[in-house]
Amino acid sequence: MVAREARKRGVAVVTAAVKGETCPALRKFSDKFSWFSLGQFSLMFEFFKHEGVEKVIMAGQISPVRLFSREVKDNPLIQELLNSIEDRKANTIFAGIAGKLKEQGLELLDSTTFVKSFLPRKGVLTKRAPDSAESEDIQFGIDLARKIAGLDIGLSVGVKHKAIVAVEALEGTDNLIRRAGFIARSGVVIAKVSRPDQDMRFDIPVIGLKTVKTLAWAKASCLAFEAGKTLFLDMQDSLALADRKKISIVAV
Repeated sequence: MVAREARKRGVAVVTAAVKGETCPALRKFSDKFSWFSLGQFSLMFEFFKHEGVEKVIMAGQISPVRLFSREVKDNPLIQELLNSIEDRKANTIFAGIAGKLKEQGLELLDSTTFVKSFLPRKGVLTKRAPDSAESEDIQFGIDLARKIAGLDIGLSVGVKHKAIVAVEALEGTDNLIRRAGFIARSGVVIAKVSRPDQDMRFDIPVIGLKTVKTLAWAKASCLAFEAGKTLFLDMQDSLALADRKKISIVAV
């Protein structure tokens, strides 16, 4: 989405793809495309400089569980970065990476620069609106999610009848939904927010078709997310699936 929308505006796209994370199909939306392993920061910087890149956008995600992988443990460049920061929260790590980019003369832009139209405004997005019980769970869940987001633990929670079913940590939203569905069996409400001091340059909340498929698998009844700060991928297909599964999706 980022690459496609950038090219629509006449911006040349130079892609540094991360092995094991980046979809190969991104190549067809890129003017220049090259693969790098997770720890090849210096080679990425050389690639950008060679191509005359001055501005960078982070698009997509590096799986947080790779933080504990052998490739991270055995990579001196990554260890140098991790040892230079105060903790290993996602926000701290990305801020450290942003600092490395700045050292190389690369400006890290707001990650929504080319995709602001995919940030839904407040309102019910599906045909079915939440009922009164779900609405109470949404408010309860959003308030709780904001508290854990403020501690940079996670951005999502699962609740049912104002019971805290599951709280997101490093495993990500999809795994949080699966866990909540397993515990609650059906009817869980998922609430997702951004951080109180969300840096829009990196790690912004994202939902999409995979999210809705996971909600359907978990027999969840509702998804509520923060309007204006959550990127909604494949929105049309996602909402169509949610309507078929009678799942209510709300931007709050």
